Amino acid sequence: MSVNTERHHTAAARYFEAWNATDPEARAKAVAAAWAAEGGYTDPLADVRGHEGIATVIAAAHEQFPGFVFRPLGAVDGHHDTARFSWELVNEADGSAPVAGCDVITLDAEGRITQVLGFLDRVPAGA
Repeated sequence: MSVNTERHHTAAARYFEAWNATDPEARAKAVAAAWAAEGGYTDPLADVRGHEGIATVIAAAHEQFPGFVFRPLGAVDGHHDTARFSWELVNEADGSAPVAGCDVITLDAEGRITQVLGFLDRVPAGA
């Protein structure tokens, strides 16, 4: 049984704001708003801790996929200090979505992310 709260939705919204920030200064602010200072991000391609490491991973995604945005797929599902959601990376020019995945986040008492465990469900060949 899920117990979705505004806390889970707010955390996910901040997460997407950080991933969609293309300006380095805006990205740093968005990462700081979404993640706890020593928060982490782990997926098959990265394993980092701290705001600077997370911002670097996000910047690398923008370099690899310029003109793309991260969009949620479906609803945020959460309980206690944990939430999960699916997403896709969408090309703003043509609407294609070559990358998709699912993330599980853990939140601290203030609703900031302490850990992300990311899974890639769809990845283009050679990426």
